[in-house]
Amino acid sequence: MTDLLQQSTSLWNVSMFIVAAVVLLLVVLFFVTYAIYFERKVIGWMQLRTGPNRVGPLGLLQTVVDVTKLLLKEDTRPKDADKALYALAPVLAYAPAFAVLAVMPFSETIQFADLGIGVLYYMALSSITVLGVITAGWASNNKYSLIGGMRSAAQMISYEVPLVMSVLGVILMTGSMNLREIVEAQRDIWNVIPQILGFCVFIVAAQAELNRTPFDLPEAESELVAGYHVEYSGFRFAMFMLAEYVYMFGMGSLVTILFLGGWLAPFGLDFLPIPGIVWFILKFLLYVFFQFWIRATMPRFRADQLLPFAWKGLLPIALVNILITAVVISFQNGTL
Repeated sequence: MTDLLQQSTSLWNVSMFIVAAVVLLLVVLFFVTYAIYFERKVIGWMQLRTGPNRVGPLGLLQTVVDVTKLLLKEDTRPKDADKALYALAPVLAYAPAFAVLAVMPFSETIQFADLGIGVLYYMALSSITVLGVITAGWASNNKYSLIGGMRSAAQMISYEVPLVMSVLGVILMTGSMNLREIVEAQRDIWNVIPQILGFCVFIVAAQAELNRTPFDLPEAESELVAGYHVEYSGFRFAMFMLAEYVYMFGMGSLVTILFLGGWLAPFGLDFLPIPGIVWFILKFLLYVFFQFWIRATMPRFRADQLLPFAWKGLLPIALVNILITAVVISFQNGTL
């Protein structure tokens, strides 16, 4: 009887996990669909244009139609491409984008896996995407896609270093790499205030990691005709685009957790009967709006400016932030 109950409980847990995973997948796909719509709308308003307004009320179905059209397009492949790697590249770029969401605590109760090394898990999996980009550039047997892949590899590897370094200040303050514990440690003050240097470095490096303006050189249309995915079409191309916006979802969640207090209410408003997930979504959407704002206002970096900015600009600032944090913590603990 006891074994039967244990098996039933285990089956129930697995079933609920699958349901929750499907729900999260649908939420992320909904976000991607309408993030594209609102990005076009916001940029249109900022540049005195209308944006999508033809399909559906206020153009709300425009992205749905565009995605459907894209998925129904013919899936072509260059004759001289490496067949296996050409097919594998979109998967390498797409799968880690969803996998990183497993450790994100969206509220006190909504989280798939509460890992003690949640920060390390995110950084490790997100770095796999660069393999997909390089593979796509090389396997396409196209010089423009190869240049885009090499640019992306240099950019993402270079900016991963200051990105990780900027998080170390938060880890030093919290004494943990568990994302839930990092949020709980911000009940008195959000990390964005004592870690303002780390926050600024993280935001800039995150833009480069996402290949978004002004760091969108791997996809520079003016010289590379779309970069590493120039030879991709149909569903495979859609996977690359989906990965970019899913990573925006993941990066926005990570910024909210590390620096903006996660699901905690701002300004001492925790007495209000507002669920933590609502506060999380509002902070997350603020970051997403910031992404759109940057794209609408900033020009692209030159290729010769890209890497020096990471190694000579962001990395020294991140190291200074770690030093200051370590000194302050040592002084507070009386060990200095």
